[in-house]
Amino acid sequence: MTNFLIRHMVKDSENTSDPAVRNGYGRMAGLVGIACNLLLGFGKMLAGLLFSSISILADGVNNLSDATSSAVTLICFKMSSRPADKEHPFGHARMEYVSGLVVAVLILMVSFNLAGSSLDKILNPERAVFSWVTVGVLAVSILLKFWMMRFNSKVGKLIQSTALEATAMDSRNDVIATLAVLVSVFIAKFTGVNLDGWMGMAIAVFILWSGISLIQDTLSPLLGEAPNRELVRDTMRKLRSYDGVLGIHDLMVHDYGPGRCFATVHVEVDAKEDVMASHDLCDNIERDFAAEGMNLVIHMDPIITDDPQLNELRREVLNIVAGLNEGITMHDFRIVRGYSHTNVIFDIVVPSACKRSGDELKAELQKKISALDPSAHYYTVVDIDRNYTELGGN
Repeated sequence: MTNFLIRHMVKDSENTSDPAVRNGYGRMAGLVGIACNLLLGFGKMLAGLLFSSISILADGVNNLSDATSSAVTLICFKMSSRPADKEHPFGHARMEYVSGLVVAVLILMVSFNLAGSSLDKILNPERAVFSWVTVGVLAVSILLKFWMMRFNSKVGKLIQSTALEATAMDSRNDVIATLAVLVSVFIAKFTGVNLDGWMGMAIAVFILWSGISLIQDTLSPLLGEAPNRELVRDTMRKLRSYDGVLGIHDLMVHDYGPGRCFATVHVEVDAKEDVMASHDLCDNIERDFAAEGMNLVIHMDPIITDDPQLNELRREVLNIVAGLNEGITMHDFRIVRGYSHTNVIFDIVVPSACKRSGDELKAELQKKISALDPSAHYYTVVDIDRNYTELGGN
């Protein structure tokens, strides 16, 4: 069924990197979600009203909220596909994350309403009425929601959409919630124990938990989360594969929504090389990454490679930095020789997990580097960088 819908509702469906195709997938998922959730919502609400079941009614209201969520997703996919403009030069792709946040707020509102209705049912219980019609409605709901989970999961992975993957998880939660209601119906029939209000409350709590989790998932990319570690590894591996690239550091990746990836990096090249040749190398690297969907800007760092004293001192300082045992890396190493002392200048990249302060690290580095050769009067000039990828530098 999923493949059938993709073939008939998404043009050029294999070209998922095309924003128009991606929008087509989002539109299809939104329409399917609206149709299925409206069908389930009205069916369950009708059954809940006919047979005085707050848990079934609550489950139906949950489905109607899912239909609203699908409508919000549909609208936001449309808005996120708009091209960049003067006010938003990086595009509108983050609207997809906003849709997830709106959906999460709607889910929280539904959970509070259901909790109130369920509490009233617990305090004022009524005799549950068993019906095979109700059982049939719930069974169909479980099967349809299970298919929707698979459908949204597949589409979400195809277009790398966190919003649709969250929708898939919400459908999974609905399967569990509806299954709990179905169990309570049979318990009431065979034991006479009415768990209707309690099941309604359990569903409300379950929906609340899902809403809170979804808020956390959608707020993270909006605030600016760490880049995907696999993306960082692949980017660094590819950068190091170019002839002429001696080292890389200060890689920063910025996410402006699906398909809107911007990055900056410092690339070390041999200072003896012709500056035009090194500049051409950086241009070629930027074009290669642009062809793969990443807007990369490279800062070129020439480094001296034919100074034996500098190279030996760099190796010794590298060993000192590695000996700090904090996952710290070093780059941009150089020295400035003077009459009374020698400035040893370099940057270190400190992971967020490092417990020591910058002043403590600088003091230890000064002490250990000075001890390498007291007669040289080494004076360290250390800049501390933050690690934005947590995978190191050189």
